[in-house]
Amino acid sequence: MNPQAKLIFITSLLLGTTITISSNHWVMAWTGLEINTLAILPLISKSHHPRAIEAATKYFLVQATASALVLFSSMTNAWHTGQWDITQLTHPTSSLILTAAISMKLGLVPFHFWFPEVLQGSPLITGLLLSTAMKFPPITLLYMTSLSLNPTLLTTLAILSVALGGWMGLNQTQTRKIMAFSSISHLGWMAIILIYYPKLTLLNFYLYAMMTAAVFLTLNSMKVLNLSTLMTAWTKAPSLSTILLLTLLSLAGLPPLTGFLPKWLIIQELTKQDMAPAAIIISLLSLLGLFFYLRLAYCATITLPPHTTNHMKQWHTNKPVNPSIAILTTLSIMLLPTSPMLTTII
Repeated sequence: MNPQAKLIFITSLLLGTTITISSNHWVMAWTGLEINTLAILPLISKSHHPRAIEAATKYFLVQATASALVLFSSMTNAWHTGQWDITQLTHPTSSLILTAAISMKLGLVPFHFWFPEVLQGSPLITGLLLSTAMKFPPITLLYMTSLSLNPTLLTTLAILSVALGGWMGLNQTQTRKIMAFSSISHLGWMAIILIYYPKLTLLNFYLYAMMTAAVFLTLNSMKVLNLSTLMTAWTKAPSLSTILLLTLLSLAGLPPLTGFLPKWLIIQELTKQDMAPAAIIISLLSLLGLFFYLRLAYCATITLPPHTTNHMKQWHTNKPVNPSIAILTTLSIMLLPTSPMLTTII
């Protein structure tokens, strides 16, 4: 892709995100979401492969529908209350429509079907943007309207997301699809705590974005798109594979790694809110996710491929690890001791 064109699209992404997260008026928030959608489409379809074009088309149709629903819910609210302010979404029908629209934008169950397919058709770096940067504006809208959302509906969506995200990820062999189901599962954790402790949702999102960025950049550096390639990648970059093992375990939420922190705080807060059954269910369902992270980690570091493998062995490279990968993986592994500081900030 032409560097000038890429610069324009990335600047538009930043612009759209900034407009949405800093706006008070629904129409401005909707404008930002639309700019974001239009800016990411060329980045998804830049390879001109039929699957990439299909992914871009699916993404466009879903996001356009969700944006129309956002506009519809805000107009319904303005019709009944005379308020266009984002924080004044008080009409129950409007808040239900908005929850559906944002769930569609994020890929929460039952509106998740588009997300694995779109991620599978995108390059790894675009997949990283779709999993992190594109989720930020909708989450900020949920954060701003959290007081008027329906707790039962969000808890149901969250538990279903964690269940299906874990369940459907078990059988996958493509790394991008595994990361898509991982994203759906993490979104469930963010959604369940949103009404009771919104800042914890944001903390969870920041830590999730950091760990996902580390995994995607590592996979991109090793040029890994499926598990069979991952099995032979250890010869190319042994240190990177070892770091990937730890980052994946952190993403799974194992203590003493960073990923354990948001899960720990969310379970603690749910228990305080007399929602111990929900906390137990969501904790048990996250074990499904742990299985496929362990499978990825196992393929990355512990297995030696059989001698009859169809994949050519990679040459060992002495190329230094990208500094951004080094910084992100260090943060993804070692932030748990700073949890008292993080909890005082939020």
